Amino acid sequence: MEIDQPVSLLGGLSARQFMRRHWQKKPLLVRQAVPGMVPPIGRQELFSLVEKEEVESRLVRQGADVWSLKSGPLPRKALPPLKQPGWTLLVQGVDLHHAATHDLLQQFRFVPDARLDDLMISYASDTGGVGPHFDSYDVFLLQAQGRRRWSIGRQRDLELQDGVPLKILARFEPEESFVLEPGDMLYLPPRYAHDGVAVGGDCMTCSIGLRAPSAMALGADLLARIAEACAETLDEIPDAAVRRFRDPAQPAVSAPAAMPAALQRFARQAVRAAFGNDEAIDRALGESLTEPKPRVWFDQAPAPGGLSEVTLDRRSRMLYDARHIYINGESFRASGRDARLMRRLADERTLAGRDLEGASEDALALLSDWCEAGWLHGE
Repeated sequence: MEIDQPVSLLGGLSARQFMRRHWQKKPLLVRQAVPGMVPPIGRQELFSLVEKEEVESRLVRQGADVWSLKSGPLPRKALPPLKQPGWTLLVQGVDLHHAATHDLLQQFRFVPDARLDDLMISYASDTGGVGPHFDSYDVFLLQAQGRRRWSIGRQRDLELQDGVPLKILARFEPEESFVLEPGDMLYLPPRYAHDGVAVGGDCMTCSIGLRAPSAMALGADLLARIAEACAETLDEIPDAAVRRFRDPAQPAVSAPAAMPAALQRFARQAVRAAFGNDEAIDRALGESLTEPKPRVWFDQAPAPGGLSEVTLDRRSRMLYDARHIYINGESFRASGRDARLMRRLADERTLAGRDLEGASEDALALLSDWCEAGWLHGE
């Protein structure tokens, strides 16, 4: 992507200007961000998706001060009539299951892939919505069909309503309100309160969400991954090479249940040695950020006899750093020409025949393995 080129998606700003002026700083309303907007997926096709086990979906209904929430899969008969007001269908990760929706998400890759999460579609009847709330991450709200009124504000009071199945603000104080037409888009930084209400029904909004893991959750995941990697490494190390605790100066004790200070020091040093390695942390992070979501499955297939072109499956997540390539929760050391090839695949999500001509046999074998796993599609 050309990050210095003005684009209609960002209201005539370049990606560089947007990130400097608005990203995690202030909202941006863009009229006709996508001129001539056509919904990336039709209503009936969207309804068919929510019948599937692998698609995460929720049905929200609002009555007289009463909210209800039902999780999918949802057969068509479980959805209310289109003309019945006050209901919303939320379909998560539509980009994983639908090619045109995946293509739409690619327009937002001026944000690092490590931060880009998925594209959720909200379909609502007249007055449908999910109540005033805030997200802990950035979000782009692109109107695909129908109209929706957004009220937004820098909410200080974040107390939530009691007794409702949704995280709805108890006392929402909007500062601005906009009605979005098809093709209009609203960007909101994290924790910016907002309330979207469908105007007139048959309303479809594409919500491009960003990943923002909490330090506690991410730390716990990385610790578990590093611990597992350390355990696997120990199986490969000869017992004679493993440093074990020794205490030749340990005296006899009269309080046998007291923890030996020398053993505590040994344990602290062992943990610091295992978890204080920056490369191990970076590797665990790459594996964590490319881990497929729980409902994602790949279709295995025999690899082509010879590869003239390869394309990442839309469900594949691929990242890289200075030493490693990460794909779908796995990591591989890479350097030189092969590393440059894999980085191009991660950035462009496809490799043409001329790109593959200089690949080593090991790289081609790895690409073939990924084709068999369904992570890549080759010709």
